[in-house]
This record gives sequence, C-alpha cells and structure tokens, in this order.
Amino acid sequence: MSRPQEPHRPFFPFGNPFRAISPKGSKLSSRLVFLLAAFEDSLAERLKKLTPKSDNDIVSFSWMELAMKLLCETHNDVKTLIEDLGLPVSDWEEKWLDEYLGISVKLLDICNDFSSELSQLNQGQLVLRCALHNLESTSSNQFVQACSSLDGWSKHISSRTSRFESCCSILDSLEESLDPPKVKNSSKGKVLMHVMYGVKVETLFICSVFASVFSGSSKKLFPITVPDTYRWAQAFTDLQKNVNVGIKKIYSSGRFTVLRELEAVDESVTNLHSMIQGNIDGGIKAEEFQNLVVDSRREAEKLSQGLDHLTKQVDEFFDIVLSGRDALLSNLRASETVFDQGMGGLSTTRQL
Repeated sequence: MSRPQEPHRPFFPFGNPFRAISPKGSKLSSRLVFLLAAFEDSLAERLKKLTPKSDNDIVSFSWMELAMKLLCETHNDVKTLIEDLGLPVSDWEEKWLDEYLGISVKLLDICNDFSSELSQLNQGQLVLRCALHNLESTSSNQFVQACSSLDGWSKHISSRTSRFESCCSILDSLEESLDPPKVKNSSKGKVLMHVMYGVKVETLFICSVFASVFSGSSKKLFPITVPDTYRWAQAFTDLQKNVNVGIKKIYSSGRFTVLRELEAVDESVTNLHSMIQGNIDGGIKAEEFQNLVVDSRREAEKLSQGLDHLTKQVDEFFDIVLSGRDALLSNLRASETVFDQGMGGLSTTRQL
C-alpha cells in the first residue's frame, strides 16, 4: 500500500528569517537567507548553553568565563559574515558606520572597567594570602596580624562597588540604542543590521550581568524584549528570565555577591576572623583551626584561578572588538583613497 504524499516541508522549520524584515514582493537570494539563518541558529545554541540548569549554576566564574567565550565567538561570526556578504565598507550607510564605531568604543571602555574590577579583586588576593601566611604560626602576635589582614580583605571587597558608575552609564546608552533594525533598500544591509541587532542583545545582556556581579546590585539587569520573529528569541527569553530572576533572588536574600567563589572565600574569612577574635587569649583548638585554614586556602585558590581565567577571556574580547574596529577603519580609509584617486585627488575624508 502506497503512503500518501507528505505535504511540502519548508526549508526553514522556524520560518523564513527575512519574514519580518523583507517588504512584500521583494526577491531575496537563498544565499542571504542561508547566511542569516546560520548566524541566528548559532546564536540560539550559544544562548541555550548559557541557560543555567539550576539555581546553583547562578553565577560562577565558570559561567562568566563561558559567557565571555561565547560572546567572543559571536563577534567573530559577525566579522566573518560581513566578509561573506561581500558588502564593501564604501557601501555602508553612514549611520551604520557611526553606530558600529560608537558601540565598539563603548565596548572597549566596558572591557577596561571589567579588567579594572578583576584587577582589584586580584589585589585582594594578596591581602588574603598575607593573612593565611600569618596563620601558619601559632603565636598570638601573628594572630593579631592575621586579624588585621582579614579586616583588610573585608574592607577591600566592600569598597569595590563604588567605582562602577562609568560602566553602568555606558550600559544605559547601549540599552537606549537597542532597537530592531530598519533598512529600506539594501538586502545585504538588512542582513547586516539583523545580525547586528542579535549581537547587541547578547552583548548588552552579558555585560549587564557582569555589571550586576561586580557592582553587587541587580539594578543594571535590563529587561530586553526580543520580537519572536527572530530564531533565537525564545532561547534568549529563557536565558534572561532564569539568570535575572536568579540574581535578583540572591540579592534580595541579603547576600553581598552572587559570585559563588567570592562568597565562599568571604564565608571562610568570616569564620576565621570569628575564631581568632574569640580565642586569641584563651587559645585555639589546633585541629579545628587548621582545618579551617586549609579550607580557606582552597577556596582562595579557586577564586584566584577563576579570576585568572576570566581576565584572559575579557582581554580576548577586548582584542576582538579592537581588531574589528581597526579592520573597519582600515577598509574605510582604503575605500576613500580609491575614491579620492578616482575624483582626481579630491579629498572626501570623514571624521572617524
């Protein structure tokens, strides 16, 4: 018995990615549709990878490292897609160039703020190591010095939130410019702006989470609404909901940080400080105390490794943004040089 013929299945199971950006009656090449769909599918998969499986996955250095790694991959994809589009910089609209260059400067500034914060946390490691070194001795004098170092650690950590205002203002400006793309005449331009919207959403979300972690506040968690016409919209919505709700829940409970490794170190420091303060004169139970010192040293090492790995990822993101900006400027200057020569040397250089 022959099977009834199945109805024709569309090539894209989630619908044509140009449905929301293409005017009726326009002809869009299958190559452009494929390029956009490939980018959006990759973005959706990355967003799914970042979605926490449980509350315990919010937020750790490993999550932040993965987030920055995936963000680097997306920005690299954008550079590759621009090349695949074959859209010369000379054909870019001026507003596209201004937007790209403006955003790149802001991202470089954000990276500097993140690097500064990570460096500050690394400096706190030196204070903590000094305290743990002093605790290797059992003399009361060393205990007093250790207490002073532990106090220094606590003050160092609590003072770090006051220096993050510049990053938050940059995020505000990025959030204000986050609008779905509107391009009238250029099919390639539509793809470019569609892709730029996706990378802006991912970038703003990840940077806002980082800002929340470093500032100790959930105020900079922007509620971003993405139209469901984007293939990655549902993946982003799930990610944003899980992470933002989880962070707000942690801060509402009174905890000073959502970063698990930092909280573990701070808890160990608090326990050490309490034990030393209560037993400097009366003596400390050696075994119990040494176990606590060992635990503190282990948690401090986890924090140190996490800081090191995340710092490298932030530096990589900085390099990617900078190289993309430099490449665009170089191509633009080359295009202007050709144009100048064609016009008999008439200068048309724009301010960059």
